[in-house]
Amino acid sequence: MNFDLVINDGTALVFQNGIIVPQKLNIGIKDKKIVAISAQSLIGEANSSKKVISAMHLHILPGVIDSQVHFRDPGFPQKEDLESGSRAAALGGVTSFFEMPNTLPATTTAPFLNDKLSKAANVSHVNFAFFSGGSHQNISQLSRLENTAGSPGIKVFVGSSTGTLLVEDDPSIEKILRSTQRRVVFHSEDENLLKSRKSMVLPTADPRMHSVWRNEETGFRSTARLIKLAQKTGRKIHILHISSMEEMDLIRSAKKLQNLVSCEILPQYLILSAPDCYDRWKTLAQQNPPIRDHRHMKYLWQAVLDKTVDVMGSDHAPHTLAEKNRPYPQSPSGMPMVQTMVPLMLHQVAQQKISLERLVELWCEKPREIFGCKTKGRIEVGLDADFTLVDLKKKKQIQNSWIASKCGWTLFDGYWVQGWVEQTVVMGEVVMESDQVLHGSRGQKVLFS
Repeated sequence: MNFDLVINDGTALVFQNGIIVPQKLNIGIKDKKIVAISAQSLIGEANSSKKVISAMHLHILPGVIDSQVHFRDPGFPQKEDLESGSRAAALGGVTSFFEMPNTLPATTTAPFLNDKLSKAANVSHVNFAFFSGGSHQNISQLSRLENTAGSPGIKVFVGSSTGTLLVEDDPSIEKILRSTQRRVVFHSEDENLLKSRKSMVLPTADPRMHSVWRNEETGFRSTARLIKLAQKTGRKIHILHISSMEEMDLIRSAKKLQNLVSCEILPQYLILSAPDCYDRWKTLAQQNPPIRDHRHMKYLWQAVLDKTVDVMGSDHAPHTLAEKNRPYPQSPSGMPMVQTMVPLMLHQVAQQKISLERLVELWCEKPREIFGCKTKGRIEVGLDADFTLVDLKKKKQIQNSWIASKCGWTLFDGYWVQGWVEQTVVMGEVVMESDQVLHGSRGQKVLFS
């Protein structure tokens, strides 16, 4: 066979008998698909390849899926657009992103969704999909929106965050659940509590109050309501960015009763803790839900390791430094993370806090299962040829100058990490190697079953 690409002698993370295992393998790619996997060389008298990657000292991950990013396009070109956001994703080893609907205009209609899909097809360096936003006004359209090719489903903001999307009342949330078939994704904070507690931060201008205002109860109360509605309707839900032990306990208990709830963790909740992060970075560390104290961090790690947590996303949310440096609470919440998520977590592997196999479950296997992107997330013959090739021993310093996002900064500027992305392969094409994006747009829309 004449392959388009062969990856030789890498340690591949493959799904076998229900678990992720490392195996020394050679992988052959043709027409954007994986067509051969062998412990023996694929190059010989009978086989050739247009391009060969020697991966002898590398680990080959299925292409990393970042299932929560905010690329601000359309509406906020000074912060990010689909080209710069996808460039950052490629540099960080992310081969597919699912983008959130709180842009301007919000992604709440078929024309707005199709506009994003069309633009991404022309400019995205990696694969793409776009959530539609659930609102009071578009409930009758949600079934059509969630079944649009290139859509992972519907996202609902139960508590106000960045943007104008908000559905805070139980009757409307129930209507959304009954109007959809696929798993609905939620930003879960109780809006009534957020409103009643905001007065405590207004006189202070102290970002350390962020986790006091948006306390554990705001997430717990909202998620408890969502779980009850899921049980009432029999519909599956996915809770984004769980930040507290109380809320994680609630999800663990719900999972024992019914298979209706899945949840996400962010790397920043596992690496940063309050009040230190606010003392050091002030409003740069501000996001919703907030980074909490070490007691929560320790418990969230436990939930990651015991597999209560299903997926890890970055919640990439770029704002300019001028915006972030406004006095709190006028400063916006969110931080750029799509480019740093993989190296930061590879460093946690080097620190023996988590296994590479577990990360592959969080980034690849579980997003594939939960969202139904069945051609992604595994190294398997017949699936899309997306790979993240990493050097677990390479040490690098994360720097602002490396960041491709238009905002131009990262909270982790100056951090040394062990573990780095060497190459990003999207649909059989090497789109990034040696910290350089090589081509123009190469991504395709992710399809869901």
